[in-house]
Amino acid sequence: MIMVRLVGGLGNQMFQYATARAVAYRTNMPLKLDVTAFADYKLWSYRLGCFNIIENFATETEIRRLRRPRRRQVIALTTYEIRKHLLPWRRQSFVEERDLSFDPGVLRISGGVYLAGYWQSEKYFADVAELIRQEFTLKSEPDKLNQQVLDEIEVTNSVSLHIRRGDYVSDPVINQVHGVLGLDYYSRAVNFVAGRTTQPHFFVFSDDIAWAKENLRLSFPLSFVEHNVEDREYEDLRLMCHCKHHIIANSSFSWWGAWLNASPDKIVVSPEKWFSDLSLDTKDLIPEHWVKI
Repeated sequence: MIMVRLVGGLGNQMFQYATARAVAYRTNMPLKLDVTAFADYKLWSYRLGCFNIIENFATETEIRRLRRPRRRQVIALTTYEIRKHLLPWRRQSFVEERDLSFDPGVLRISGGVYLAGYWQSEKYFADVAELIRQEFTLKSEPDKLNQQVLDEIEVTNSVSLHIRRGDYVSDPVINQVHGVLGLDYYSRAVNFVAGRTTQPHFFVFSDDIAWAKENLRLSFPLSFVEHNVEDREYEDLRLMCHCKHHIIANSSFSWWGAWLNASPDKIVVSPEKWFSDLSLDTKDLIPEHWVKI
């Protein structure tokens, strides 16, 4: 079987699921989700239940069996390219991501594995993109208020604009790693999109909508989406992915809001600097056809 450890918020969990789902599809093996990390994880909880995914949870026995390292079976991805000809992945292995760059060895997995990491690159699942987008559709229909916003998004030249603050601001450790995008980024991004579209209408999503209202000044139609509470963040994701263009934050959440839009004509603007910690390699995080500013 293919098993994946789920950690982090909704966007991170989506990356983990998408990568494992792609491996399961290629190997024609069952997929299991390890959600045990959330038992002691205070910041986030399991978030994927809103989607039409394969939701098979791993038992503790299955987790122990698949994670138990056997001799010569714990394979670091950084050494996979060297060892792939000597030790094909035909038996169960524990595979841990060593850094944020894409490792093509994952595409050649041929046996049961336990995947532990963030896997933040579409290259892990680009070959099954249609399947991933299908499974990341929501089980529920939008309520009346979200349907009203969705209708407005559909009839305007809509642009999602995401501002990520929250623990990026309040937690010194997280702030040191991620940092917060300044208004200069959003000004340049808005001007870039406006210069290439007609009559753009910006829909603002944020975990600090009060800050966004106070600080964001645009000379274009502007709508602040503020009615979806945290446990209904998937509704914001639905609205974002229906926008025609996107300005994302350094956030996996808005990354998915843009990626789930399958339109070949979309404009996606992303920050050139994703992390404050410049030692983190993000060259494979942003799809090639997105614009970095």
